[in-house]
Amino acid sequence: MLSSADLLSTLLGVGLLAALTVGVLWSVGAPHQFAPSLAILRGAAQLALISVVLGGVIANPVWVGVALCVMFSVATITSARRLGGGVRRVLIVGAAMASGVGATLAVVFISGAIEATPRYALAIGGIVIGNAMTTATLAGRRFFESVDEHWDEVEGWLALGATPRQSTLDRARHAVYSALIPSTDQTKTTGLVTLPGAFVGAIFGGVSPVEAGRFQIVVLASIMAAGSITAAFVVHCFAPVSVRPDAPS
Repeated sequence: MLSSADLLSTLLGVGLLAALTVGVLWSVGAPHQFAPSLAILRGAAQLALISVVLGGVIANPVWVGVALCVMFSVATITSARRLGGGVRRVLIVGAAMASGVGATLAVVFISGAIEATPRYALAIGGIVIGNAMTTATLAGRRFFESVDEHWDEVEGWLALGATPRQSTLDRARHAVYSALIPSTDQTKTTGLVTLPGAFVGAIFGGVSPVEAGRFQIVVLASIMAAGSITAAFVVHCFAPVSVRPDAPS
């Protein structure tokens, strides 16, 4: 049970970190200086709510399924908005994430790498959905930015008779690669530079370090698999370009 002292110290620490973030962004004149702090505030409120809710539903497969659907829906809309919004982009991002997350979780549970229980489904499902969202955003933004930056080259290919998809083939390939860089670096440096949250959380929960490590490597492999499918799907759908796209803001 969280004590009053723990709550106050947490609020103090988070408040100071948020103030430090705003101070740094203000000092360098970055735009949207309060956006990270507002994100922290929103995240705290959402975590408080979800902690209360999940305490009563974590063992119920129906409610776990509902929770995952809500996570997926919010992730899809968030990523699509980062790519300019619109129904078409929501559908593309949703289909891409569904393909990546669905295929990955199917492999994980059918192979027996992780036990197919509501608790584990919620844990790994939430992690994979969140990372797929980030990858979809990075892939789409990098593709649009790259096409915009190299529009003369793309237009030249179109003038020579290349199809819209052929004219952006290099841009698409590089966008997929760029979108996977964060996940790749995280996986390569796990245990040397970072101790992932799932690993640390499992140990704090009383699981042995070996078992926690086993769970974490399955999580990392799942993130890579879901990310690669999601990024490839997103870029494939956006690749046929015949009009110069606006770079996402």
